[in-house]
Amino acid sequence: MNYQTPTLRRALAADYAIGLMPAAARRRFEQLLLDDAALRAELAQWQETLASLTDALPEQPVPDHVWHGITARIDPQVLHVPAKRPFWNWLRVTAAVCSLVIAVALGVLYNRDTARYSATLLTADAQPALKVEAHANYLNVEPLALAAVEPDRSLELWAIAADGKPVSLGVIPAGGKGKVELNEVQRALIGKPIALAVSLEPKGGSPTGQPTGPVLYQGALAGR
Repeated sequence: MNYQTPTLRRALAADYAIGLMPAAARRRFEQLLLDDAALRAELAQWQETLASLTDALPEQPVPDHVWHGITARIDPQVLHVPAKRPFWNWLRVTAAVCSLVIAVALGVLYNRDTARYSATLLTADAQPALKVEAHANYLNVEPLALAAVEPDRSLELWAIAADGKPVSLGVIPAGGKGKVELNEVQRALIGKPIALAVSLEPKGGSPTGQPTGPVLYQGALAGR
């Protein structure tokens, strides 16, 4: 592996600063730091940029509706057995399902839109919270274990380069699942060594263009 490649060096420094490196990779990276002053400077720049994102968050009580939702998923579900149907009914249903599967498969073949980059954003105690996949013109976000958000608040996604201020990528859809459309400036950031962070903001997003609330989740965007 060529550790002199600028893109690789920035990506490694970002992973190390965020704490995403496996133990063996961390040891190799720390050996490189001993004899590479430029790499130490790169790491210091990332650490300084991310320093404001590592403040401990106050504990928040979990709303009752969250616990009800967890209980509903854990409790055994009742299996509803449908009444017997004539053979020809099942044959028609099977044919319809096969037609749908073929249509979907053809749609995938002719409309490929694969994700180029992805990130798993973690909580302050390194628990996976949000999955982000970067496509050509949009981000697809999927919740893993998001905390409940009050109705007058929004989660906003930010891109943070080592040498720049946070740039908003948009407000995450309610519930944490859906698409976030990207404009031309935002698309230009995707593919560069950047960290992603999610802050808690007023409804609709930050009024200042910079994070104003606590940072709840963060992670590095990497190629797939």
